Amino acid sequence: MTDLPFVSALVQADLPVWEQCLQTEFLQKMENGTLSEDCFKSYLVEDSLYLREYAKIFAWGMTKATTMAAMRTYYSLLSFVQENEDLTRLRYLEQYGLREADIQSLPLRPESRAYLDCMINAARTGEGEAECLMACLPCMLSYGWLFQKLLQRSPAVKDTYYGALVLDYAGPGYDAACRAWAERAEVACTGLSPERAARCRAIFRACSEHELHFWEMCATPRTDI
Repeated sequence: MTDLPFVSALVQADLPVWEQCLQTEFLQKMENGTLSEDCFKSYLVEDSLYLREYAKIFAWGMTKATTMAAMRTYYSLLSFVQENEDLTRLRYLEQYGLREADIQSLPLRPESRAYLDCMINAARTGEGEAECLMACLPCMLSYGWLFQKLLQRSPAVKDTYYGALVLDYAGPGYDAACRAWAERAEVACTGLSPERAARCRAIFRACSEHELHFWEMCATPRTDI
């Protein structure tokens, strides 16, 4: 593992956590087509609230940026989240008679709030770009990995009600974007001191574990929508 690039080594180290995510009740039921409407609707609402706050990590990244390349990274991340990820999610919400504006006053669930606080704190208190990217990458990279695995194991999932969501994250466009951001993170993490590299590894692992808690939470629907 020591011979792997920094980001690749982080992913390899955290794959057992991502494997646990894949085995959560929510994703298992999505895969086999038995996920309840209430659970899926709750996920869409929670994800909408989460993405609003997630974008703030990129704002912190911009305040720490020292190069135009770094600024462009955060701009591309924000654009991707606000444009690409929004489309399918908003269509699903419309099918449930929900508009994004209607749900903005709803609170984040504790698991989501704890996850976002972890990421924002890492970006806010970190020395620079490396910490910001370590905070936001586990969400991006694990989503691609999870839905690619889910589609590989159960190709028929693409023909279910959830197929559009699965294909969004398992598709080549999302994969290419994740590879580009991982490459940028590799540059940002080159030459870190041993102490700072250790902090970055700890941020990445903590966020992977929060991903697991998020997926575990999704098996229980909200009661306020």
